[in-house]
Amino acid sequence: MDRKNMTMKERPQTERPYEKCMESGAESLTDGELLAVILRCGIRNCSALELACKLLEKHPVYEGLAGLHHLDYHTLREIPGIGKVKAVELLCVMELSKRLARASVDRQVEFTSPDYVASFYMEEMGHLESEQVRLLLLNNRSRLIRDVVLSRGTVNQALVPVRDIFVTALRYGAVSLILLHNHPSGDPDPSREDILLTNRLKEAGLMLDIPLVDHIIIGDCCYCSFRERQML
Repeated sequence: MDRKNMTMKERPQTERPYEKCMESGAESLTDGELLAVILRCGIRNCSALELACKLLEKHPVYEGLAGLHHLDYHTLREIPGIGKVKAVELLCVMELSKRLARASVDRQVEFTSPDYVASFYMEEMGHLESEQVRLLLLNNRSRLIRDVVLSRGTVNQALVPVRDIFVTALRYGAVSLILLHNHPSGDPDPSREDILLTNRLKEAGLMLDIPLVDHIIIGDCCYCSFRERQML
């Protein structure tokens, strides 16, 4: 029998994700096998495992699991074998992975390390298709009080008004601030607009005694810290 036409039950036991997981643990499964378990079933002439592999190859730029974060509901529905239910389930699994990544980080840890802050938000913001700007409000122990989404779109002074930033900081009693945003291009190097906005926030923070302690730009599995680069 053609292996491509084999159902999951017809495959050797070593190639069945469920049995492999029970025998050797979930960590032994490949990305495709993990995804096949979530999909549960394929379609005619396409097993769940093959459908999973097609999903991992769907995005034209990002390969493997990273590409899944860039697939929206309508793109998923374009794939034969992905109906409404499967599309929603996949989107929920991806959102769950983001929240698990955030939940695994202890919010009581001090936000003093740029590397720590970047890792805290990398899973959530590193795959966004457009820029998102967040303000991290810190207490006197550099712990996170709250993060606020300031804008979605290009970073500029119109979308991120300095006055509104400090009104928000005063409202929540913040002692210091970190500005955070992503570059969908994957390159975290700051733009001219990033630098201008950072300088304005730095000056205003010094006047109001609510210092901007860092501006971190999230890229593709990398980041840029203004503080680390001595630009702040």
